[in-house]
Amino acid sequence: MGFNVSGDAYDRFMGRYSRLLAPQLADFAGVRAGQRVLDVGSGPGALTTELVARLDAEAVTAVDPSPPFVDALRERLPDVNASQAAAEDLPFGDGAFDAALAQLVVHFMKDPVAGLREMARVTKPGGVVAACVWDHAGERTPLAVFWTAARELDPDVHDEADLNGAHEGHLGELMRAAGLTEIGETLLEVPFGPATFDEWWEPFLLGIGPAGEYASQLEPDALAALRDRARELLPEAPRACAWTACARAT
Repeated sequence: MGFNVSGDAYDRFMGRYSRLLAPQLADFAGVRAGQRVLDVGSGPGALTTELVARLDAEAVTAVDPSPPFVDALRERLPDVNASQAAAEDLPFGDGAFDAALAQLVVHFMKDPVAGLREMARVTKPGGVVAACVWDHAGERTPLAVFWTAARELDPDVHDEADLNGAHEGHLGELMRAAGLTEIGETLLEVPFGPATFDEWWEPFLLGIGPAGEYASQLEPDALAALRDRARELLPEAPRACAWTACARAT
């Protein structure tokens, strides 16, 4: 799914937004000193960095299925226990953590119910499982202009609107299916306003995620047309919002 890239490349693509989202997710999950917390699908460490600032590195564990992301996280946060693993098969014992968080990850899990169930398994009874996903269905994401332009030029394009958790209430549904209880949901928002069009556009050429994969498959003329239409649309870009849910493990 286009995530076998360097941590620096991902930072240019999504890191600037996920860094702003991380403290809001940690607040909603009630992360506080004294807890041991797992970051599931950590990427190169946006949420992990926030957790370390709150808890110290020894209290934070991170996993991601992408080897380059794990390497980047180990370099950036060498005192964090970071390992390569998928959400659906976490290498930890039952109840090992006080909380398990997944930022911008559930929609890319191969089996989101299984992934959330695993997050609950490794969380102590009564502990917190929390996750957030961009509002792709509502077109309120840092990628919305890209997909709007792509659909105008190619009505058959398959965007990210139908990904798991990407519409209102779906994260909660997935959590209930995973056996979680006391589910609360909210909408988080981060500022969206790149300094220049090129700053926003260039990361799409790095092949990251569904948008990057789509761009990489276009012929030069089609890519240029997409770029030009996106340039016209970007000043009207919507807010960047993430559906967020928090629940209790049993």
